[in-house]
Amino acid sequence: MAEQMQKDDLIVLYEDNHVIVVLKPQNVPSCEDETKDKDMLTVIKEHIKEKENKQGNVYVGLVHRLDRPTGGVMVYAKSSKAAARLSEQMQTGDFEKKYAAVLAGTLKNKRATLTNYLKKNPINNMVYVCPPVTEGAKFAELEYNVLEEKNDLTLALIKLHTGRSHQIRVQMANIGAPVYGDMRYGGEKAKKGRLALWAVSLSFTHPVSKERLCFKIQPPADLIPWKYFDTEKTVSMEL
Repeated sequence: MAEQMQKDDLIVLYEDNHVIVVLKPQNVPSCEDETKDKDMLTVIKEHIKEKENKQGNVYVGLVHRLDRPTGGVMVYAKSSKAAARLSEQMQTGDFEKKYAAVLAGTLKNKRATLTNYLKKNPINNMVYVCPPVTEGAKFAELEYNVLEEKNDLTLALIKLHTGRSHQIRVQMANIGAPVYGDMRYGGEKAKKGRLALWAVSLSFTHPVSKERLCFKIQPPADLIPWKYFDTEKTVSMEL
């Protein structure tokens, strides 16, 4: 279900003539999808149009995505030049994303790097771990660090080295620790509830000034299952 977000609900962390950094709420699409529910890209265009009193179409570039049920920090480009430069950073690894997740179960290795090959089935929109030789398979890598364990749940900090669709959800479920609430990939073990995956940190080089920028937002500390943990750790810890 959509949160039916409006432009007055938009939380802007940073904005200049080139980029806008925002908080994406959970269950709001990053951009328009088949549901036609109000999406972040549209809301940001409305915000800029009103704030800058612009006539006609407003340019906003989608640089990266968060899955609809995932909340957290995102950056959008306000010019095609900024979009191109940020996209280039994603290719070179200069664009750094970290996530917090509550996982169902505990992990033997408290700190590790996971490498897999993933393939998406467009018919059911599911992503699967597959052999490297599979046609269309894409390399996926992430590293995680366990911050806390409680009641057979694990709070982990995760850093993506590649940005594949559903990557964290698939790779963590593959090692027996699905994201809480992710019954799609974790089945009954994941438990029913709101997906406990949150983009806590975003770092990139400003496309024009070349200044290194970093934005952090901790997960919603009052919601289950985040409330069982010290969520401040997710923005203060390093991988």
